[in-house]
Amino acid sequence: MIGVLLLLLLLLPLLLFIAAPQIRKMLSNGVCTSTAQLPGKVAVVTGANTGIGKETAKELAQRGARVYIACRDVQKGELVAREIQTMTGNQQVFVRKLDLADTKSIRAFAGGFLAEEKHLHILINNAGVMMCPYSRTADGFEMHIGVNHLGSGVSVYSVHPGTVHSELTRHSFLMRCLWRIFSFFIKTPQEGAQTSLHCALAEGLEILSGSHFSDCRVTWVTAQARNMTVARRLWDVSCDLLGIPMD
Repeated sequence: MIGVLLLLLLLLPLLLFIAAPQIRKMLSNGVCTSTAQLPGKVAVVTGANTGIGKETAKELAQRGARVYIACRDVQKGELVAREIQTMTGNQQVFVRKLDLADTKSIRAFAGGFLAEEKHLHILINNAGVMMCPYSRTADGFEMHIGVNHLGSGVSVYSVHPGTVHSELTRHSFLMRCLWRIFSFFIKTPQEGAQTSLHCALAEGLEILSGSHFSDCRVTWVTAQARNMTVARRLWDVSCDLLGIPMD
């Protein structure tokens, strides 16, 4: 019996390796199928200097959009912008400073954008943090709620990209190790960008405003997440924290 168990343990990594392509295919079956082209359209993608945001910005540029990479690390963003310009042939890829952990930076970005553009057609709030050591934003908010909720504002759609190989795990040594061990089963940034692109490009989604998407389709959320009383309370508290007049 012990010999059989040892044999199974030895064979398990090999079996997982063989099965990995099919497992990854099941985990990343959502693909944006829209063929929409975007000449004359203006898009802002936050956190687009790496990972999912970078792939999203690249696809929007490939389709002809005028793309603004909004990120904290401008130098890294400029490198990505030049890379996207070279790959897509679209020179209308720009970088603007945006630190979601500082409301002054957010307001400065918004003011600068309004001075440059008359319209915004696509906004993808991609930037976020996870498992940060305890810290506060420039305005004194806990970092996760300050960046992921208050900094990013309110989205028309919420999306879950799945388990994606990105820099989101950079603050956790354990998560980085797990990501490396299970890398065969984790989506690439390009695969992770598909749901955001689907929500930005697919026609006829207006009636689904406020829905939660995963793998390019509407997915279930808990009853609490659908509770409009709680949602209104969250909105009011968020506006109060940010000093924004409530409607």
